[in-house]
Amino acid sequence: MSEAPKPSVARPSVLSLNINSKSALYAAYMPFLANGGIFVPTPRVHALGDEVFMLLQLMDDPTKHPVAATVVWVTPHGAQGGKTQGIGVHFSSDESGKALRARIEQILAGHLGSNRPTHTL
Repeated sequence: MSEAPKPSVARPSVLSLNINSKSALYAAYMPFLANGGIFVPTPRVHALGDEVFMLLQLMDDPTKHPVAATVVWVTPHGAQGGKTQGIGVHFSSDESGKALRARIEQILAGHLGSNRPTHTL
């Protein structure tokens, strides 16, 4: 008698993103999400609801901020308007997610709410 195969548990994707300018951060940040989030350019295909783990480096800060996130936005390859292929991720509501949102909003103080185009809305 053979044993039933064990269901495989998908491990979250690990993404690494280095944002090196305030304008790039503004274009990628999603302040309209409850915990904040960011657009990650990637050729990898993800589905809405996928769990990802991200290491985010912001400009001259050598710190790589680790944060768990959920895919809430997908821009497919060949999207209308020449949009960059990638995913939007919603930061987790834990301490690392809150700290990262606060850090990004500190960097972008005065820029949020402007009418400049972004990768998202």
